[in-house]
Amino acid sequence: MRRGQVLVGAIFAVVLGVPPAATAAQEPGAGVRLLGEQVVPNDLQFHGTAVGGLSGIDFDSRTGDYVLISDDRSERNPARFYTARFGVDENGLGPVTFIGTSPLRTADGSNYGPKSVDPEEIRVDPWTGDYYWTQEGDRTDTVLADPSVRIARPDGAFAGELPIPNNERMQPNSGPRQNLALEGATFTAGGSLFVTSVEAPLLQDGPLATTTAGATSRLTVQARSGQLLAQYAYPMEPVFAESRPQPDLGMNGIASILAVDPVDPAKILVLERSFVFGVGNKIRIYEADLSAATNVLDAPLGNARPVSKRLLVDLADVGLRNIDNVEGMTWGPRLPSGERTLVLVSDNNFADNQITQFIALAVR
Repeated sequence: MRRGQVLVGAIFAVVLGVPPAATAAQEPGAGVRLLGEQVVPNDLQFHGTAVGGLSGIDFDSRTGDYVLISDDRSERNPARFYTARFGVDENGLGPVTFIGTSPLRTADGSNYGPKSVDPEEIRVDPWTGDYYWTQEGDRTDTVLADPSVRIARPDGAFAGELPIPNNERMQPNSGPRQNLALEGATFTAGGSLFVTSVEAPLLQDGPLATTTAGATSRLTVQARSGQLLAQYAYPMEPVFAESRPQPDLGMNGIASILAVDPVDPAKILVLERSFVFGVGNKIRIYEADLSAATNVLDAPLGNARPVSKRLLVDLADVGLRNIDNVEGMTWGPRLPSGERTLVLVSDNNFADNQITQFIALAVR
């Protein structure tokens, strides 16, 4: 199918709410099982950089390697991404070997200065092999810096930027909260569309999730050329437990999103990452369906119909001894059994009491 045909079909499916063509879908309750995990040492150095803060991962089908982005705000080393190699098969997840790193560059070719960007997600463009990456911007008493989606060449050179919706711009009384801004991203519709997620509710969209109530975030759909097409309300779960000893120190938000199928623009995996002080992390992955949701692009949520969702897996149920701050996910190779592999990575926040954890799941 020609790219133009894919785009036209995707726009009809996503913007007008027409259900996409039927695809092979998982039955409710389909099994997810643990294949294995690897932990990268916190003191790992690679090409003069501290390996950590890995907040996004994507599989590059051109090379068979994985691309990872660090959320180091150029405070330890310049903002950067890595390439890594490891096997994923029926026998588990093999050792992780880092094979390359490059700094992300500004439009003038320089490195990003300290705290000038806050990288979060990275995706390989299926058409060009370029890297699309999100960054959260900044909100302080003296700075209002918009989040953004930027494009880098495989060597890190700046290649462009996509527009963002007006409601995601940092304004004094509206827009994203500090460090809860543009986080997840994924290509859909064969690469014709790009979908992004805000980690938590915009200021104008209501309060954060609590132990007694969930919250509402937004998923934005745009053409790869940048045209903004639609935006949908995504209902997040309540915080899973009360913090201790001090209450009200828990959160829940969207850390990553991933197209379920490379062609279907309506089905998205959403990784909800919840952290509670004194308790730990809960990582749940949902399959969201956008096809019947109300388009709220640059509009109040009001009584908009949100996307529907179903739980794919709670990592507490797969047999992991430790569950850290998982923030990135990508599809890996398909197994001989027909199962797909889902690869996750955790952001250790460069903290001694956290780990950089790679996890491989088999999804029926």
